[in-house]
Amino acid sequence: MKNPIFEQSWRWYGPHDPVNLQTVKQAGANGIVTALHHIPVGEVWSLEEIDRRKALLDKSNKENPFPLHWNVVESLPVHEHIKQGKADKAGYIENYKQSLRNLGRSGITRICYNFMPVLDWLRTNVRYELEDGSTALLHDLEDLIVFDLFILKREKAEEDYEPEMVERAKRKYSGMTKAELDRLQESLLMALPGDQNGFTLEKLRKGLEDYKGISAEQLRENLVEFLKEVIPVAEEAGVKMAIHPDDPPWPVLGLPRVVSTAKDLDHIFDQVPSKTNGLTFCSGSFGASEKNDLPEIIRRYYHRIHFVHLRSVQREGNSRFYEANHLEGSAKMHKLVRTFYECQKGQNRGPIPMRPDHGHQMLDDLEKTTYPGYSAIGRLRGLAELRGLELGIINSLEN
Repeated sequence: MKNPIFEQSWRWYGPHDPVNLQTVKQAGANGIVTALHHIPVGEVWSLEEIDRRKALLDKSNKENPFPLHWNVVESLPVHEHIKQGKADKAGYIENYKQSLRNLGRSGITRICYNFMPVLDWLRTNVRYELEDGSTALLHDLEDLIVFDLFILKREKAEEDYEPEMVERAKRKYSGMTKAELDRLQESLLMALPGDQNGFTLEKLRKGLEDYKGISAEQLRENLVEFLKEVIPVAEEAGVKMAIHPDDPPWPVLGLPRVVSTAKDLDHIFDQVPSKTNGLTFCSGSFGASEKNDLPEIIRRYYHRIHFVHLRSVQREGNSRFYEANHLEGSAKMHKLVRTFYECQKGQNRGPIPMRPDHGHQMLDDLEKTTYPGYSAIGRLRGLAELRGLELGIINSLEN
């Protein structure tokens, strides 16, 4: 492709991923987005462990010459004690710095991470059936309130929701079967992709308890303090940091969120102005809120966007959304990709690593055990659609 907008990439969870590297090659992606999920959060990623992961890609390239390379770390996780501002945070920050140095020495120069307390993305149904029989990830506030009030039984949970939504959730709960409640609990406690342990209700309650008394303002201060420590080291190591927005972009289960809006980004970048301090633009995370102007976020922060997740959610009011096909839903994907094209031309910048995110489970994958949102065929469809959209925009505007 002439003058590509994106470097086509694929998230791969390592040797235990049900989707193997041969499949990734056949999907047409070159960049591998991966992480060392087996290393406990807060410990140093050693050069040996980093090189061991790179060696798997080298071996794959020797067996089949279609080239793959590790272009983005997703994620180098931030320890909860750093987010909470605990007394022992300094040791975890030093470990983080050393991991950055080691990644830089190994030639891995883009790091995606997030600052979401306790939970990353949160969905109330990880196998929501669509009209065509495929399944998608769904977030429904009504179901979340049912979980919060009647399964998790969080103290004073009702105070965090509008009274009308609480009443609706109570009525829904009264008619739910045990199987429906079990599915709701399973979805909300689902192990994050790459995490072999997952949550239990007890772990979740403990995690929420650890954040009692921590406001959004305090969490924001802890994020800025963390960045002031690690960004100079990242600069020296030649590594770009790209924070991922909150998913969904509003408080959940009483937990604060501080990377949800353009205003949040302004604060982060004003406080730590180095361009090494950058953004993972996720069209699904920002797009779950109709208040976020996605093309404007691209234009405003393009020089800081070091990594891109393209997906579209279908919003249904202010309290419910599900993962749509990549070119459908509320994102207006054509407008987003064209905005990236225009910004790239304006700043004379090369392609940015991009991966299709949260594909539907479909076709043969419906019978397979996969990470929700990360089956092969749904992401293959998403990447193919995005590749075609990108090529169409480039050819229509340059020929």
